[in-house]
Amino acid sequence: MTIERMQLTEMDDGAIRAFLTNQKMGVLGLPTDGTPYLLPMSFRYDDGSTLYFAFVGGPDSRKRTLIEATDRAGFLVYAAESPFNWESVLLSGTVEAVPESEWDDIDSVLATAWRPAVVEAAMETEAVAVYRFGVEEWSGYKHTGLPPGFDPATDA
Repeated sequence: MTIERMQLTEMDDGAIRAFLTNQKMGVLGLPTDGTPYLLPMSFRYDDGSTLYFAFVGGPDSRKRTLIEATDRAGFLVYAAESPFNWESVLLSGTVEAVPESEWDDIDSVLATAWRPAVVEAAMETEAVAVYRFGVEEWSGYKHTGLPPGFDPATDA
């Protein structure tokens, strides 16, 4: 079945930027020797080519160990209102720690990132690290229609 027949639309750069600007949760994929390590992460998108996110936890946490061991990662952002109405953007790029000396420069960006209350509380007592994801490639698709042959009047 073709993309057109499935009613999938490839998102252009403007649509991807708009989508990322309005989302706050995604899945970070870090390389391992086996299956990639996947983490749900709150993030903030800034300036057309960068995502920012913070890790809470000690330097021995698995996520911190893996992100410090690589300079490349993947990030998936999606929104699904129904099986027939969803958007998805897949990003690949570089990851690096943001030095604490630069945190004030990006404070307004980080302040708008969604963080659960438990993370906010932990940030006051735990080790915190901020990371920058430099987008090198992206692709996005959206589905906004019923599948071919679907008739809501007969399939109800």
